[in-house]
Amino acid sequence: MTTPNQKRELTTWVISLVAAGFGLLTIKEGGTVLFGDETARAAAGNYVPFVLWFNFLAGFAYVAAAAGLWLQKRWAVWLAGYIALATVVTFASLGIYIYSGGLYELRTVIAMSLRSVVWIVIAVVASKVLRRR
Repeated sequence: MTTPNQKRELTTWVISLVAAGFGLLTIKEGGTVLFGDETARAAAGNYVPFVLWFNFLAGFAYVAAAAGLWLQKRWAVWLAGYIALATVVTFASLGIYIYSGGLYELRTVIAMSLRSVVWIVIAVVASKVLRRR
């Protein structure tokens, strides 16, 4: 049987690991398209530049949030909330872009859906975990 403190530590560990993994993968993948050769850009298909730049830069915020959550710092809860909000706003902007006839890849819509859900969950869970602290 686990105590509330052990559960909190496991929850903190999980959300920190997810945030860090997301961040590192986001930086790697975004950097490959942004700074790689033409082959990398061609493989990305109809990527949307503002979404790509947002995700690449947000990857650094993901890693910072992961470190703060691991250390159970209150500012990390706020950062996770801002990341979630900014992701949803960027996703909505993507929707407007698509509605206006912009070219895009379906995988971008799927990825933004996943990012939105993941960061909303991380922000909510982090808020509950650190509130108990």
